[in-house]
Amino acid sequence: MVSFTKTRLQEIMHRGIGRNIMVVGDLMIDRYLWGSVSRISPEAPVPIINIADEETRFGGAANVANNLIGLNAIPIVVGVVGQDTWGEVFRNKLREKGLTADGLITDPGRPTTLKTRIIGNNQHIARVDSEAVTGISPETVSRILSYVESVIGDTDAIILQDYNKGVMVPELIAGVIAIANRHGVRTTVDPKFDNFLTYRDVTLFKPNRKEAEEALAHRIDSEESTREAGRLLLEKLNAEAVLITLSEKGMALFQRNQQPFFEKSRARKVADVSGAGDTVIATITYALAAGATMQEAVSMANHAAGVVCGEVGVVPIVHKELIEAILHATSSP
Repeated sequence: MVSFTKTRLQEIMHRGIGRNIMVVGDLMIDRYLWGSVSRISPEAPVPIINIADEETRFGGAANVANNLIGLNAIPIVVGVVGQDTWGEVFRNKLREKGLTADGLITDPGRPTTLKTRIIGNNQHIARVDSEAVTGISPETVSRILSYVESVIGDTDAIILQDYNKGVMVPELIAGVIAIANRHGVRTTVDPKFDNFLTYRDVTLFKPNRKEAEEALAHRIDSEESTREAGRLLLEKLNAEAVLITLSEKGMALFQRNQQPFFEKSRARKVADVSGAGDTVIATITYALAAGATMQEAVSMANHAAGVVCGEVGVVPIVHKELIEAILHATSSP
């Protein structure tokens, strides 16, 4: 366990303000439709919902960017949108937050990924997805890499956020990592199954337990099996560090030539774990960009996850709340 002094914590949090952190990955729009249900349709045994309110939020890799905004960093959002209404909505939402939309590559051949959740009488009735999960074209890969190369000099760290929606193809993964390594820029990864072992030579690789088990065909149900999984991933990926998140059991960090570091969960109450993984990768990367050690960054991310898990729905971590949570835990007996 890492113990922060108030001075050290404030130093890290202050140095992170205004850091430019690139997020490359599967961008989505989360759309919420709220309404009331008063009767069943005569056409089929389904509820009729009278929509009273609507909201759109950043989803997928864009939710990682939302967490960076909450931490007072500046996300550089890079990914693919369609030549459609929702692609324009995405661009406008970035501009509303004072962020550049130059990293959005428009692909007329695929829609902007949209997830619409329909909520009636405060119950989740249905979800409707509009997306294409085929891999992006070589031309689109080239356009993304050209953009990454053009702004890498002003980038403090890169997050690769994969949801298996087709943007993170092997050629793009390898290209972004190569550009980052040439320029000495840290790379952190939140992987999914399809390209799991493609993320080689990164700063930090962060799977959850289920993802690591599936990729390694290795059950993780004890400290010994967790240690073995961490060792295997370090070896296979040539990563500087591997962080396996273990849900209610916390996190396990593995670094080259160092003893494993285990962090217990910081969640005092768990209302909703949705989006916690996005918060973890955003906070770790923010902290590393601010000069934190790897263990300090992991501990800060663990505290951040504890905060957002106590809220209902997908909510980002906020700079002030993270400081308060860490100081409260430090001062508690």
